[in-house]
This record gives sequence, C-alpha cells and structure tokens, in this order.
Amino acid sequence: MSNLDALFSPYRLNTLTLPNRVVMAPMTRSMSPDGVPTAEMAAYYRRRAEGGVGLIITEAAGIARPAALNEPDIPHFYGDAALANWKTVVDEVHAAGGRIAPQLMHVGQKRSNAVADWTPPSPYESPSGLSLTGEPVGLPMTDADVAETIDAFARAAANAEQIGFDGIELHGAHNYLINQFFSEDLNTRGDQYGGSTLLERSRFAIEVLKAVRAVVSPGFPIILRLSQWKPKDFNARLAASPQILEEWLGALVNAGADAFHLSQQRFWQAAFPEVDPQLNLAGWAKRLTGVTAITVGSVGLAGAVYESFAGKSAQATSLDDLLARLERNEFDLVAVGRQLLQDAAWLEKVRNNRLDAIADFTPAAFATLS
Repeated sequence: MSNLDALFSPYRLNTLTLPNRVVMAPMTRSMSPDGVPTAEMAAYYRRRAEGGVGLIITEAAGIARPAALNEPDIPHFYGDAALANWKTVVDEVHAAGGRIAPQLMHVGQKRSNAVADWTPPSPYESPSGLSLTGEPVGLPMTDADVAETIDAFARAAANAEQIGFDGIELHGAHNYLINQFFSEDLNTRGDQYGGSTLLERSRFAIEVLKAVRAVVSPGFPIILRLSQWKPKDFNARLAASPQILEEWLGALVNAGADAFHLSQQRFWQAAFPEVDPQLNLAGWAKRLTGVTAITVGSVGLAGAVYESFAGKSAQATSLDDLLARLERNEFDLVAVGRQLLQDAAWLEKVRNNRLDAIADFTPAAFATLS
C-alpha cells in the first residue's frame, strides 16, 4: 500500500480540527421507529468513532416539514424525543473521541424504493409538482412553502449546534429537494426560484445556506453535498463545463458553504474528461473555489453503491490511487460509505496494514446496525 501519512494527517475545517482525512459518509439506515433515533444507533456511531474515523456524517435526517421524508423509520431532526436521542448520539461519539455532523434532508418528490407504498402526512413537495421522471404528480411549492422549508433547514441547523454537533451537512445531491431545484428538468418555475441557468435555479439553495449561516456560530462548519447526475443518467451534468461549475460553486460559497461533499459513482472518474482526463469532481471543486473538498464514491471497493443496492457484493480493492490523489492535494477529505457500514474497524485495519482482514462488502450489511 502507498504511504498512509496523508490519510492520517490532521485537517482543520473552520474551528473544527479533524485527526485524519477520513469521513464516514451518510448512509440511510431506516432504523429509527417513528423517526426517533435509538440506543442501538448511538452505539453504531460510537463504534465508528472508536475505530478512528475523523468525522462522522450521520444518515440523513428529516427537517420539520410533513413531507420531508419518504419512509416512516428515517430519523427526524425535530421534536423533543428525536432531538433528545440525537443528543445521546452526539454524547456517545464525543465520549469516544469522535466528531459528528448530521445530514439534514428534505426528499422532495423522491419516493422510496424500499417502502414504495408508504405516504407521508401531507403530499410530497417539489419545485414544480413533477415526479423525478418529469410527470405532473402534484402542485408546485408555493412561496410560503419555500419560505417555511428554508426556515425548517435553519431551525434544524441551530438545533444541531445547540445539542452539540460539530457541524452540519445539507443534502443537495441525489435528486432530493435542493437538487430538484437545481435541475432544469424538474424546476420549471417562472419565479425567482426558477430560471434558464443553473445559477438562477440555485436561489433556493443559496437562501437555505444564508439562513443556516445566520443562525449558527461563525466557525460552525456547513457542508453541502452535491452530485452532477440525473435520475437513471449517471453521465448527466448539472454544470456542463468547469466555467459553469465555478460560477455555481462560487455562489454557494458566498452564501455560506464551507465545504463541498462531491458525490460520484466512483471517485476515480474524471468530472470533465474532455478538459482533464483524471481530475474528479472534488478535485475540480477544490481547484475552482479553494474551499474544503470531500471526495466519495466506491472507496476501497470495486462495485458502485447502486450495484450493492441491487444485491451485488463488492470486492475490496487497493487504496493506492486514492492515496496518490490525496498526496497531491487533489481533494482534502475522503468519505467512506459501505466499508465503514460493514466494519467499524475498517480504518484501524487500514492504519495497521491488515488488508487481509478487510472483507468484501455484502448487501447483508444493510440490514444491521453492527
């Protein structure tokens, strides 16, 4: 294996010092009955902190909107019971020496593949009342809906800091609500939240960021997760060129984003191969903005995550390419998903060069909080 020094070097994100460059990626677990995190969840995250993970980003948690979630057992990030149990999660992680940030989410029109027959307490919300494939399925969000949703994101962020989280991540990827506003296919609004350009369609995200920045401490980290692709088209791009990407990300930084978490199927895929045959999306984000860039996508595994969702195992693979990119500062942090979901001790095994003890990923891990 390549030199591990870069992976285990400390990193400072605003006022938060991380002991190494490894981030636990957010992974929906749907194991919070009635939206309330459990003691088992707290123990699950604590084990990752004990395993040395630099920063844990929790599974997505729903903000205080009736249709923010698409499954009954995804955790809420509102209400006395849920917040009290989230504080237990934070306290357990901190007791183990870890750092943790919640991922805050609104699903928009994205329905669950796992619980397709469940409906939220009110109709799903979206920019233009369109399904992810473009069919009319409801009414566009009103100005009041938009304003209340922005406020709900801000209240969730303020609550996160109040109960002791070390930062927050906003889910602006994977066809959830913020991402739907970015999309020219799903956001056909004719008001200030729509428009013909990506920058114009970013107003909702910009206002969410500004609202969050206004209610948390100046050094409290705000991470924004982004992806380029569209439903069933992993080659699509929201930003068609580096120039558009620079304009888009620059506006998000100006609004309050401290870090970008750039989701790809595979981290080694070039974001704009016609310009640079190697630089991935996180690499472009760092080059264009200078802010913290987190890469993610099949780290340590041969198979992409959606193949695992379809029931396929994924072979454990070398980290040499990842380490080489990190050493040359292509990005700052590395988010690891399935390897840490399956094995809380994965990072310790990497640190101690116990590669023979790292197992292939099997989809059975999705069913447990081991």
